[in-house]
Amino acid sequence: MIAVPQSEITSTLLAPPTERPNMDVKFLTPFINAAVEVLAAELGGPVERGGIALHRSGYTTNDVSVILTIVGRLQGVVVYGLSQSTALAMVSQMIGQPFTQMDELVQSGVAEVGNVITGRASMLLASAGFVTNISVPTLVIGKAMISVLDFQRLVVPLAFKCGQMEVHLALREASGNGTG
Repeated sequence: MIAVPQSEITSTLLAPPTERPNMDVKFLTPFINAAVEVLAAELGGPVERGGIALHRSGYTTNDVSVILTIVGRLQGVVVYGLSQSTALAMVSQMIGQPFTQMDELVQSGVAEVGNVITGRASMLLASAGFVTNISVPTLVIGKAMISVLDFQRLVVPLAFKCGQMEVHLALREASGNGTG
């Protein structure tokens, strides 16, 4: 599994306060590890992680986005963004037949990959003491506005043989008893 290097976390945390994310970057590692694990298992081959970026815009620039909300000890949203060609190639590889259009089967396959990654990340978070629940995945085709209200999101690209997926994470510890 690929862990987020401590030096990258430290440089993010040492940024000026206006550049610093409002979330603890330690919550990113379970999502990246889960994504690498799931993509490698489903698609075969290596998964390469790019650098961490901080996004402030409420817009995604991806053709296809899988969105899941997270509640419990942590609250927020995770978005898996990819191009349409990557979505088609990914589902074609998983199912073993070529797809050329974003039909219902492709849409279901892409959403399920996001669901499996987030479920695995939720298990990793629970083992660290952060019990969470996840929503059913929402699939958005086309550029979208995603409101994360008062906190930015960290974005990490993952490259694999079918293309690239961006993991967008806006997550923070819940205030109060952690139930929302």
